[in-house]
Amino acid sequence: MKIIILGAGQVGGTLAENLVGENNDITLVDNNSTKLQEIKDKYDLRVVFGHGAHPSVLREAGAEDADMLIAVTNSDECNMAACQTAYTMFGTPTKIARIRSENYIRCRDELFHDSESKQADKGVRGGFMIDELIAPEQLVTNYISRLIEYPGALQVVEFAEGKVSLVAVRAYYGGPLVGNALSTLREHMPSIDTRVAAIFRQGKAIMPRGTTIIEADDEVFFVADSRHVRAVMSEMQKLDNSYRKVMIAGGGNIGYGLAKKLEERHSVKLIERNTDRATVLSERLTEATVFCGDASDQELLKEEQIDQTDVFVAVTNDDEANIMAALLAKRLGARKVMVLIQREAYVDLAQDANIDIAISPQQATISALLTHIRQGDICNVYSLRRGAAEAIEAIAHGDENTSKVVGKQISELKLPPQTTIGAIVRDEEVLIAHDKTVIEAGDHVVMFLVKKEYITDVEKLFQPSALFF
Repeated sequence: MKIIILGAGQVGGTLAENLVGENNDITLVDNNSTKLQEIKDKYDLRVVFGHGAHPSVLREAGAEDADMLIAVTNSDECNMAACQTAYTMFGTPTKIARIRSENYIRCRDELFHDSESKQADKGVRGGFMIDELIAPEQLVTNYISRLIEYPGALQVVEFAEGKVSLVAVRAYYGGPLVGNALSTLREHMPSIDTRVAAIFRQGKAIMPRGTTIIEADDEVFFVADSRHVRAVMSEMQKLDNSYRKVMIAGGGNIGYGLAKKLEERHSVKLIERNTDRATVLSERLTEATVFCGDASDQELLKEEQIDQTDVFVAVTNDDEANIMAALLAKRLGARKVMVLIQREAYVDLAQDANIDIAISPQQATISALLTHIRQGDICNVYSLRRGAAEAIEAIAHGDENTSKVVGKQISELKLPPQTTIGAIVRDEEVLIAHDKTVIEAGDHVVMFLVKKEYITDVEKLFQPSALFF
């Protein structure tokens, strides 16, 4: 696939890194020549210097025969204009834009149209031709809210419209399964089915088998019906009580969106430094309490009973401020602390410094982008473990004659190395995958890839032959 990526920042650079080894023809565009040269020295791709929305730059990048344009510059306006230019002048089939501004997101139905709707309805009013819109703030807000819904989880991602969840947990001493083989899961939970998709021990992947012994401090990824997640978590660790009291540092789009999402079911306090913004937030939020102040002010945190807070979430636009505020909150007695970190280099430092969960908006954005880029009928992709692994949801098409998977037992499939099928969703039914499970046409198949470099093999496996119509 011929793909043009506009923006060589963290998202654009990481996306190029993810795609360049998958038989894609990648061209990266940016107006920062130093960034371009650094990336070109690392990877086998083309680079073009210039403004991503300019027709001459897009032409030089190969827009005339490109399959896809991905606009992830730091400017919403540049991303919007680039997609429109690519549509109007070059007829680029697929255009994806990252849009951050809440003002644009609120008017997305009026402002943005995809190419198909434009063709189908000649009466569509003017608007930007963007086939897929990625809103990082919304993605991060949803991601954090799922972590709050499942106390103790390191990561929670959903498939098949929320019917299936892939959850990462840390195994602790005292968990019923710790020190026992995976095969004993059925004995512990006779009425609940689950599948351990992968285990990471001291950073290294272990492919789970029935004889595998769970050890304390293992990072365990399991797949389960979303209704049974907490029951499975209780096997790995002493189950945390539900989070009730939440304190949020930062009243930007993420902080506000999170407070709005949580305020009905949780006791929410939000701290915002800017007086005007704090006033606006206090008017918009009906149940949450808004304070104007500094989240790293020890006296303010004590006064607002940080020692009784279940989870402290720092989501300002300053990494250092987030880390320091979270460390202070933890020292003063907050049960759990979560931190939003833009710089990837800080993630390991934060997790080594007694911070429970470091959240990367770049990884959330990459996951959303990969969902639209992967070949075959792949409808969900999540980038895991800093991009090293992936979880995907693919739809099986065809029949026994035209498909490599339909009509076959899972044990018969030629899965790439270190790839696990965790669950199958068939209509409204969730089936946890076992060797003798037979895949049917229309099934949504949830897989975990320890090594994402095998993604192309998975895509080919789920692509029906040319005989399928």
